[in-house]
Amino acid sequence: MKLESKGIENILLRAANWVGDAVMTTPAIRAIRKNFPAARITILAKPWVIPVFQQSPHLDVVMPYEAGGRHRGVPGLIRLVRDVKRRKFDLAILFQNAFEAALLAFAAGIPRRLGYATDGRTALLTDRLYSYRKLKKGHLVDYYLGILGDAGLDLDGRNLELFLSAEEKAHVQGLLARLGVDSAEPLAGLNPGATFGTAKRWLPERFAELSRRLYSEQGYRSLLFGGPGEAQLGRQIAAAADGCAINLCGRTNLREAMALIDTCRLFITNDSGLMHVAAALDKPQLAFIGPTDHIATGPSNPRSRIVRVPGACDLSPCLLEDCPIDHRCMTAITIDLVLTELQALLAESG
Repeated sequence: MKLESKGIENILLRAANWVGDAVMTTPAIRAIRKNFPAARITILAKPWVIPVFQQSPHLDVVMPYEAGGRHRGVPGLIRLVRDVKRRKFDLAILFQNAFEAALLAFAAGIPRRLGYATDGRTALLTDRLYSYRKLKKGHLVDYYLGILGDAGLDLDGRNLELFLSAEEKAHVQGLLARLGVDSAEPLAGLNPGATFGTAKRWLPERFAELSRRLYSEQGYRSLLFGGPGEAQLGRQIAAAADGCAINLCGRTNLREAMALIDTCRLFITNDSGLMHVAAALDKPQLAFIGPTDHIATGPSNPRSRIVRVPGACDLSPCLLEDCPIDHRCMTAITIDLVLTELQALLAESG
């Protein structure tokens, strides 16, 4: 199938709904701009993933999908259809697989609708792609790029990317100064949380010990990252780290977290959205992956190393939110293993 670019001047992209997934669409977004350099490109996104797309030179408009407000419920969906329809898009490219995404593009009268023919939405698409089962066995970056490749569009590499303004970088330098962090001090970002249960989380006491050893052995002060729901976890780890870690959990928005991660010399994390943020910012990174599929959703960057113990649990990848047994996929990851992997990572990264 070849998607003809003639007459396509106004494009709607339907964003993925989670931060990590949204970051993994950035190579595809860059490629869309490459294929349609003169088009007006709008991305429709839920509020919590909008920060991923801010400052992107490949997008002209970031349109909020206010599912908790203006676009809530059936009346809100009708309002959203009207909001989209009045913008007169020529083409919709659907990164999100949901039936609703295709229904919205169809109901809004967008004449070309490109996406995977899954979730019962085949009849709603004009440009249907059927390779989703095969691509689902690989990495999500390639899954999203497959939408374009199967449509005969040119790709532009697999590199993730995020964009920060000079003002945002200056803002977080001021924030660090107020926290008593010297701008010359080497910083390590630690991300001890993860959404959807506890199974993806390395042990908090090990994060605390790692922070102490990073400081005593290598001189790194640790910054603890996480959302509002992880504020207590951050306080617990910071208290046990004996002044070697600064708790930022629940104290930053996502754009601030991105800019702060950019100040770090390395990042150590559970499988989470911030793992993909660090990969997009090209940070040397260790990522702990146990119950999830490291092939499909591991960090896509050669400067990222996955830390796991193959065979530690026969159930892995179980994809469960909480471990029903003894969390052996994570307890098998020892401090010494992490420090050995870190030494190899830093030697590779230079």
